[in-house]
This record gives sequence, C-alpha cells and structure tokens, in this order.
Amino acid sequence: MPVVAFQGVRGAYSENAIFQFFGPKTKTLPCPSLEKIFETIESGQAELGMLPVENALTGSHPRAYELLMEHDLRIQAEVILRIQHTLMATPGTKLADLKRVRSSQQSLNQCEKFINRHNLEQIPAFDTAGSARELAENPEADLGVIASKLAAEIYKLDILQEEIEDTPFNYTRFFVLGNEDPPRAQRSKTSLIFTARHLPGSLYHCLGEFAERNINLTKIESRPRRNRPWQYLFYLDFEGHWQDPVAEAALLGLLRQAGFVKMLGSYPMATTPHPDERNILVPQESLE
Repeated sequence: MPVVAFQGVRGAYSENAIFQFFGPKTKTLPCPSLEKIFETIESGQAELGMLPVENALTGSHPRAYELLMEHDLRIQAEVILRIQHTLMATPGTKLADLKRVRSSQQSLNQCEKFINRHNLEQIPAFDTAGSARELAENPEADLGVIASKLAAEIYKLDILQEEIEDTPFNYTRFFVLGNEDPPRAQRSKTSLIFTARHLPGSLYHCLGEFAERNINLTKIESRPRRNRPWQYLFYLDFEGHWQDPVAEAALLGLLRQAGFVKMLGSYPMATTPHPDERNILVPQESLE
C-alpha cells in the first residue's frame, strides 16, 4: 500500500480524495504546502501525492499548475471528489448557539446562502480541516466550523448540519502524482503544457493539430510564464492516450508548431460522481 502525500492537516478534502481513490486503509502524509507534496515524492518519503488542480465552481488552482511545470513528476490518475461541506462545533453546541463560522474563504463563499440565513459572522481561515483542529484544541461556544465530515470525526466535533453548500454540483478535480507512467487504461486522458510561437496564427495552428484529427480537447487554459513577462504557457487536456496513433500524430504536429511542449502524462479518465453519492467517512492511519 503506497504512502500518499497531501496538502493540509488530517481531515482535509484532499485526504478524502485519497480514501475515495485508494481505499480506507491508505497511509497518508500531511504536508504544509503544495510544494511539499512534490518534495516528499522526489525524496522518497511518499510514493504518490494527491494534488488539487481545479474546482468546478471556482476554477483552476494556479499554483498547482505552476508546480507541474517546475517539477518532473507524472500524472498517474485523476480523481473527482464531490465537495460536501459540514457545519460542526464543540460537543454540546447547538446551531442556535452559533454567532460565527470559520473556514477557508472558498468554503465560506460556497456556503454563503446557509451562512446568511443563520446570520453568522464569517471568519476566514487558511483551510477547512485546520479550522476544525483549532476549534477542537481551543473550544469557543459560539463558533462553528465548515469542513469535511471526516474532519468532524477526527477532531471529535459535533455535526450540526451536513451538505450546507449552495449547490450540489461542487466538485474538485485532483491529480495523483508519481515518478512513473501508469498502465494504459481503456479510457484515457492526456495532459500537457505548451507555448505558442510569437507569430500570427501560431495558437490556431497548434490547436489545429488536434482539430484536424477529431481529438476532443477537455481543457485549455493560459497562465503567465513566471520567468518571462508577457509570455504564456498553455495547459491542455485531451481525450485519449499519447500512444494512440492519432494522438501521436497530433503531438508530432504540435512539436513542429509550438515553441515548447512538456508532457504531464496519460492516465485513466475519471467519472464525475452523481450529486447524490456520499463520500466515504474513514479516519485512517496518518504519518503526521
């Protein structure tokens, strides 16, 4: 069973994603930052990492994509986790007792209707599970926390209400990272990074290599190059494996058209869970 690194503390949504994909007995390694995920894999402390890359409501995680450019790890798989926000408080606290609620700013935004309906003051924090741990260590009678159901169990907080998010279609996409390429799957997706030459029609011709071969692009996004002002990297996902004949031909064409190409990996394509599905609640072994 591999050790899987994630950013945050125990009970983070990234740890939920690990249990969903690998199973409830997986050993996890909490990391203080996204950068540390990459470092623990490269140093051998963990075999794999779970990296959040985008949310269906709030978009991509810019730092995650920058790190994929800076390091040479390979994408092993993608995981799509339905985010189910839970309101929790210290044991014995009732919803009517609460005056404030703490969580990450993103989570607070995603539960805004519930928060406003109960007239709660928002207290932004660095992350969700960290907020739960802090409340358990420093109880406050009028303070609630929004985090995962797993965090409530780990830190022994009372669950006051589940699924308080404004919309059920709240998903986060993760990449499983490792040093090797995964086995070829029946349904694959490929991710890469490229730059277009500074010429008229350059991006058009790069993307045309895929359009001409009827390859479906599932994502394309531009990000500034951190070392070259006003130049951009393009992050692209397409359906298929890089070893498929049509994909090979498209990639060869892209190499001719682009200024730079970096493959991130071909990996099994994930299925988006139905909004009615429940995440597994499994407080398990951690290497923290």
